[in-house]
Amino acid sequence: MCSATASSGRRWDGSPARPSRSRALRVTPDSPTRLVRSAQPGRCPDCGNRIDRYPCADSADDGRVVPLHPQELPAAAVPVTSRWHVSSGTAHPAHDGSPWCRIPHATLCPAQPAPAVLTPQITTLRRHMALHTRRFINNGAFTPPAAQPSPSPTTTCRPVRPVIHLLRVLRLAPRPIDTIQCVSQTRQRRRCTRPVFDPDTPGGIWTLLPAPTAGRRPPCPANLMAVYDLAHLPYAEQLRWRHQHCPDHAAPGAADLSLVEWEPFDPLLHRQHIHSRLPGRPHTHRP
Repeated sequence: MCSATASSGRRWDGSPARPSRSRALRVTPDSPTRLVRSAQPGRCPDCGNRIDRYPCADSADDGRVVPLHPQELPAAAVPVTSRWHVSSGTAHPAHDGSPWCRIPHATLCPAQPAPAVLTPQITTLRRHMALHTRRFINNGAFTPPAAQPSPSPTTTCRPVRPVIHLLRVLRLAPRPIDTIQCVSQTRQRRRCTRPVFDPDTPGGIWTLLPAPTAGRRPPCPANLMAVYDLAHLPYAEQLRWRHQHCPDHAAPGAADLSLVEWEPFDPLLHRQHIHSRLPGRPHTHRP
């Protein structure tokens, strides 16, 4: 039975019944990260288990991120060299003195070699994660990199993870240039679906640059590698690429919904991504 009395705009206790207004998340100027949430969940590309990606405390300039295990572990069960803690959305490679700590995923990843120092608890957890990986493979939810189909005998040379020259630093891209997605937050509070590459704006140039060496020696001019060079663009345009924003979110102050996916290029760790020929030319894969 409904009341015929018109609503007075007040609750039963006499307080005004004001409609609640949703407040948009904002990024404070002194925040160590531009993200509107602290951790970025994901899956390990090598084993398929869940990870949380955090920006590293010593990577304010290069944007390095570290994948951590999603759950905290007792500090007594983790070796001292593998203890991490998270503060203000940033991962720190040290223990904060609490009974709990975080641990890098590389220590637990069953696809990686086991560290030299392991506790019984870490060994048991690695075994459980290996079982999860096997279950993902059997259910078809995960395909390990070693089981992925090989390229056709004759394909067009297109780096899967190209090297870019941006702000005088070599970085490794997460995927082909034209498929890198913007990390900004839209008005619907979702991640922007537009790519960073825009054919209507000046882009980079594929060129051959000397490949850097692992030590402090200067690069050898005889060893050339294909690089997507953005150094000739204006500083504002290079900064847009560095923040991984599309032209619509190039203005400063836009909040990010995901971490930037650039990695500092290392000639030892990323040796398989060094290519000696420019993209677009036919390349014959030899067994």
